Amino acid sequence: MQQDEELPAAAGQVARAYPELYRAYAALGEACAKAGPVEGEALRLVKLALAIGAGSEGGVHSHCRRALDEGVPKEALKQVALLAVPPLGFPQAIAALTWIEDITYGRCGPAQPPG
Repeated sequence: MQQDEELPAAAGQVARAYPELYRAYAALGEACAKAGPVEGEALRLVKLALAIGAGSEGGVHSHCRRALDEGVPKEALKQVALLAVPPLGFPQAIAALTWIEDITYGRCGPAQPPG
């Protein structure tokens, strides 16, 4: 989980307003990540795929930033969007691809610190 200062503005505000809730949420995320053998690049790509499936532009942006920070190739991120075509449909996959390109092409920039 990201530290409060690394969260997008709205999430950072919630984390500051409800620190116990955020700590519990962060702990749940860490426990889920450690619940099985998936780790590293594969774990990051699964989380990206889940954000795509949920239709969460912010989640896709967040997981792309984290993936790039962890050394995941841009091409792998784009492949995840393309893999969404059969189960989610062409429009959702293309939307996801544009969200990924927002980050890989620098159109969104880094997450802004809250405050």
